[in-house]
Amino acid sequence: MPPPGPRRPAALLILLLLLLLLLLRRALAAAGLEYSDVLPDSFPSAPAETLPHFLLEPQDAYIVKNKPVELVCRANPATQIYFKCNGEWVNQNDHVTKESLDEVTGMLVREVQIEVSRQQVEELFGLEDYWCQCVAWSSAGTTKSRRAYVRIAYLRKNFDQEPLGKEVPLEHEVLLQCRPPEGVPQAEVEWLRNEDVIDPTQDTNFLITIDHNLIIKQARLLDTANYTCMAKNIVAKRRSTTAAVIVYVNGGWSTWSEWSPCNNRCGRGWQKRTRTCTNPAPLNGGSFCDGQPFQKITCTTLCPVDGAWTEWSKWSACSTECTHWRSRECAAPAPRNGGKDCSGVLLDSKNCTDGLCLQMLEATGDVALYAGLVVAIFVFIVILMAVGVVVYRRRCRDFDTDITDSSAALTGGFHPVNFKTSRHDNPQLLHPSMQPDLTASAGVYRGPMYALQDSSDKIPMTNSPLLDPLPNLKIKVYNSSTTSSSPGLHDGTDLLGGVPATGTYPGDTTRDGHFANMRSKALGSQHLLSLPREHGNSASGTFGYLGGRLTIPGTGVSLLVPHGAIPQGKFYEMYLVLNKAESALLPSEGTQTVLSPVVTCGPTGLLLCRPVVLTIPHCADVGSSDWIYQLKTQSHQGNWEEVVTLDEETLNTPCYCQLEAKSCHVLLDRLGTYVFVGESYSRSAIKRLQLAIFAPTICTSLEYSLKVYCLEDTPDALKEVLELERTLGGYLLEEPKPLPFKDSYHNLRLSIHDIPHALWRSKLLAKYQEIPFYHIWSGSQRALHCTFTLERYSQASTELTCKICVRQVEGEGQIFQLHITLGEHTSSFDTLRSHHSGATTTTQLGPYAFKIPLSIRQKICNSLDAPNSRGNDWRLLAQKLSMDRYLNYFATKASPTGVLLDLWEAEHQDDGDLNTLASALEEMGKSEMLVVMATEGDC
Repeated sequence: MPPPGPRRPAALLILLLLLLLLLLRRALAAAGLEYSDVLPDSFPSAPAETLPHFLLEPQDAYIVKNKPVELVCRANPATQIYFKCNGEWVNQNDHVTKESLDEVTGMLVREVQIEVSRQQVEELFGLEDYWCQCVAWSSAGTTKSRRAYVRIAYLRKNFDQEPLGKEVPLEHEVLLQCRPPEGVPQAEVEWLRNEDVIDPTQDTNFLITIDHNLIIKQARLLDTANYTCMAKNIVAKRRSTTAAVIVYVNGGWSTWSEWSPCNNRCGRGWQKRTRTCTNPAPLNGGSFCDGQPFQKITCTTLCPVDGAWTEWSKWSACSTECTHWRSRECAAPAPRNGGKDCSGVLLDSKNCTDGLCLQMLEATGDVALYAGLVVAIFVFIVILMAVGVVVYRRRCRDFDTDITDSSAALTGGFHPVNFKTSRHDNPQLLHPSMQPDLTASAGVYRGPMYALQDSSDKIPMTNSPLLDPLPNLKIKVYNSSTTSSSPGLHDGTDLLGGVPATGTYPGDTTRDGHFANMRSKALGSQHLLSLPREHGNSASGTFGYLGGRLTIPGTGVSLLVPHGAIPQGKFYEMYLVLNKAESALLPSEGTQTVLSPVVTCGPTGLLLCRPVVLTIPHCADVGSSDWIYQLKTQSHQGNWEEVVTLDEETLNTPCYCQLEAKSCHVLLDRLGTYVFVGESYSRSAIKRLQLAIFAPTICTSLEYSLKVYCLEDTPDALKEVLELERTLGGYLLEEPKPLPFKDSYHNLRLSIHDIPHALWRSKLLAKYQEIPFYHIWSGSQRALHCTFTLERYSQASTELTCKICVRQVEGEGQIFQLHITLGEHTSSFDTLRSHHSGATTTTQLGPYAFKIPLSIRQKICNSLDAPNSRGNDWRLLAQKLSMDRYLNYFATKASPTGVLLDLWEAEHQDDGDLNTLASALEEMGKSEMLVVMATEGDC
């Protein structure tokens, strides 16, 4: 029963009504009216009061954290409204009551509200939830509202099921499952792709199921992303772990190319056709095409047969002209299959009377006519020659110098030349370290001009290869026949690279030595504008007939200029440069990869009497037979062109490549920009990489970074990174380790392990880092590296031990076991590399550049150049020295043995050991050469 208090107001209201009726009756009587005259005899009955009607019932509510909830109900007509929670009446003092009139009906509207706290809900025991309802009274009775349930809201932290990363092929269905954490009220789920909300109504390729799973109907390349399941309710939001979906594309073969021409123009050979795995190309780790990228078939070409003459026929009878004839035919054999015709005459005649039978001219007038005609022609020729000599001397008077601007001579004709004499008070003109000005306009030589008396050794301006087009580059040729020094010249021996240019040379070289001394003095006051220099990545020198060698220290790159390669009496300024510019990078083509640095030797267009030898390092594993090697050159227009494909040489091939385990020696007749590339025609080709780890020299913060560089296994790549880290304040922790990198389209994976977690923590969120396969295989990206950033909990932690693993997925790997003491590093590896790369000897001249003395060399050439029927000649020497891959190249040279010895010099520039050459000669039975080497050589 409700409390009795509410009945008193009702009784008072009845009494007031009765009192009003009595007062009304008395007022009518005083006015002279009877009550019966005003009121009817009977009153109509008052309408019965209805049951209370709820205008607003209490609603379900959730308690978030410790904030109480309010429950409200509103009813009319109602004399009283009270809340009952879990079967018990709520204290009257906890109710807040409001009354108002309904503007339409004029009835009284009563509203009551209460608060429910978290503590009240938690104190309830039992299986039933906490509930409350309203009870309203009127004179007609009571009415109860619906039950409103009050619950404590929450959302668990852990998902019941999180999405997992997947790798799926293109256009396949993808299912990502997600079961959100338990919560009240139940959590709503939405999916994020790269942090953007997925709306299936906007992109119909997505479908979110009723149990919160995400379905990608057909995987597209753009669907490669990070996917996150997010659950949220009124309490909090929860994110699942990110699932990486990678949509990969398996490679497909393109159509076959046309068959190449038969590689052998005579006899049995082979043809090749190729296809590429680009239809489509594998993406995101997709599998490479199965099968071979090329096919070879044998072919047979009919050999051309050159024609040959038959024997002469017998002489014919003596004719009336006192001659007889004989003939022959080109039929022994006749030319066929494109062979050459016979050279020579078909008919032959001679006087058959030994000169006794002479025909008399018909008239003496004819003799006079012919004699006068001959005299006139002779006089005309003499006059014409005299005029030509005068004109030639006048034109050549202003050009009697051997200093020639090749680009101006060819591209702009003969223009007036502006000569500026050197100033003795300007020391900058003598400074050897000044950078050359490659932007100098063609046709202007900025330096002194020397008048040379003897022009017999000048290079012709009309047909010399020195005049090939080469924009903004000058070629200086110095004539050694000048015997007198010009006044004001200074000593310039430092231009020779620090190597003495004088001494006693083997053989008759006194005149050349004198010319070298004279030439170095003449060059002393010139600023060498033509040599492009970059510190540490270039070398330059001036060479003459004696030859020499250019070397870029610490890179494995060198240029050997053999004795006799430069015409006698000439001196060429030559240079060697490692190209680091973006314009020199070779664009990647299919499975082609760059195996060596890009090297420029120049100037181009020099007149060379014999090939020079360019040595460049490479990073191919030559033990694998799955490579197609090529040498490429860059044209003046910047395009890369193939020079030679190894094992496909012909007689027209302009160079020869001698491939070794770590370097390639190229015999060149023409200087330029070159690079060594390789193409894998199966998935077994291997590149040699080296892994180098660097750490900061000084660490003053809590963070500590370890850099792992993935480099090509060539000296220049490591030298470049050492110089870079030295400027950044890093040092090399351990000797670099090799890593075979296979053409398998798998990335390089790097991870760090065994960190002492009590002292250090890794800031890397993922378990590992990866360097994409194509970044490494292309060879066009330098200094590839990954950084592992660690953080120590205290400055007192100065010891770090960890393990870094580097491996190719499904391939080989390396492990670095590191023990580092911060602030106390041993830089023995770094010092060793720095000393090696910092060598200053870049130029060697004359005999100082060669291991074989000139006298011994000449005797070996004289002994082996002449062909021998037993084969005991230069061909056997090539076989003994493993240089017999393509003998036809050497056969076209004037001295095949000399070219072989040049190649041997390039191969053995570091060891300088003549034992290998002596052993080869001993096996050939050339014991007399051994005696010469023992008596005259310096073994």
